[in-house]
Amino acid sequence: MGKKRVIQQTEEELIQETTEIEQKLQGDVKVAKSGLREGRIYIKSTYNNTIMTLTDDKGNTIAWVSAGKIGFKGTKKGTPFAASKVAEALSAAIEKVKVSKVMIYVQGVGTGRDTALRTLAAKNIDIIGIKDITPIRHGGCRPPKVRRV
Repeated sequence: MGKKRVIQQTEEELIQETTEIEQKLQGDVKVAKSGLREGRIYIKSTYNNTIMTLTDDKGNTIAWVSAGKIGFKGTKKGTPFAASKVAEALSAAIEKVKVSKVMIYVQGVGTGRDTALRTLAAKNIDIIGIKDITPIRHGGCRPPKVRRV
């Protein structure tokens, strides 16, 4: 058995990775419609990823962004930094569509949910309200039997 070595990124690799992420942020987010006044933002934050969707009042998707779509890979997708970049990308899409008022729905227990909300609040978007739609079980499934040793 040899020594376990931790692979460390060099500064060049780190700079290259950040430039790739910035380039994908600058890339166009495909927008379906324009001319909306009110919209909804759904933030789904899991332990592994953060997905944000902009919809109209009927629920039709206008634009969506995730940490993986921007360019984060592996465990970095679930970080608060990735969630802030996702929120920045979605706010750029909101400016393109020219949505003035937004209702935010948050789902999940991931680390990026608070960061995504704060980043959206810092942008010039009128937030009507924030609602948590995380499913909560009432009783739920039967737990496994107690282990006897």
